[in-house]
Amino acid sequence: MGGTVTREGAAGSRARLVRGPGLLLVWLYGVMSVGAVSRSAYQIATEYDRAPLAYTLSAVAAVVYAFITYTLVRGGETARRAALVCCAAELVGVLVVGTWTVIEPSAFPDATVWSAFGRGYLFIPVLLPVTGIAWLRRSRRG
Repeated sequence: MGGTVTREGAAGSRARLVRGPGLLLVWLYGVMSVGAVSRSAYQIATEYDRAPLAYTLSAVAAVVYAFITYTLVRGGETARRAALVCCAAELVGVLVVGTWTVIEPSAFPDATVWSAFGRGYLFIPVLLPVTGIAWLRRSRRG
């Protein structure tokens, strides 16, 4: 009987994470995952020597996006907390890489997903973790 309550609780948490703004977040993180994975895989496979740091950072961004997408879909309190930590780490990454690419552009012969705070992606990379953090904090169990 206790397992049923846990499953119902997890299902309720899942429903809360993927409704309304949560559904949009899942969609956006999914799109960013596909875009970042495709871009970094192609660049690493074909021209890694040209900008290894940029392409590796894009691959890291892809992994972060994919993990956040998974945790949002998975639902549950543990997944919500993991997504919250990853969104915070993502925000730090975007701010550090974004600042680095603006201050020292010569370090990046090619752009990363997070270059100039995501300018190449309509600044979605800097807006997404802020929105994600706000949603995940709001969706916390009462």
